[in-house]
Amino acid sequence: MAELSTVARPYARAAFEHARDHQALDGWSEWLDKLGQAVAVRDVQKLLSSPRFSPERKVAMLIELTEVKLDDSAKAFLDILGEKGRLTALPAIAERFAYLRAEHDKRIEVTVVSAYELDDKQQNKLAGALKKRLNREISIITQVDPKLIGGVVLRAGDTVIDGSVRGRLNRLSEALTA
Repeated sequence: MAELSTVARPYARAAFEHARDHQALDGWSEWLDKLGQAVAVRDVQKLLSSPRFSPERKVAMLIELTEVKLDDSAKAFLDILGEKGRLTALPAIAERFAYLRAEHDKRIEVTVVSAYELDDKQQNKLAGALKKRLNREISIITQVDPKLIGGVVLRAGDTVIDGSVRGRLNRLSEALTA
């Protein structure tokens, strides 16, 4: 998996810069997402890895399968991926492209895990505080984990803030046994 993310990084960067420079971020996001989802299916991966089909045929089959509408530059991008044997990297390219777009748009997705369901007022208050602290637009995804006992665990990108009772008890236990 690390190899695919390494392969995907320069392609995603090039695609993002092209889409940004040509005011086509929405279109590129949409078709990359659709193609990435299709290529994530094992049967499609087998098809794309098969030596029986030419790179051009693989690209054509992928476009036909997903029914995406592509402009000339998007088609050229896919043709390059096909020629280089990188079509199976499309899910990782789409994921990295989405990350670059979120950075560009100053958006971040925050997962909030709480012991109990958060109501809209609590979510809005939390989103406002996070927006101020992170200086980004916030999209909240909520999850419930009764094992937390109380409090919340926040995950935003690589940042994790554990404000749960379970987390505090674990830290206290570690401090007492040290």
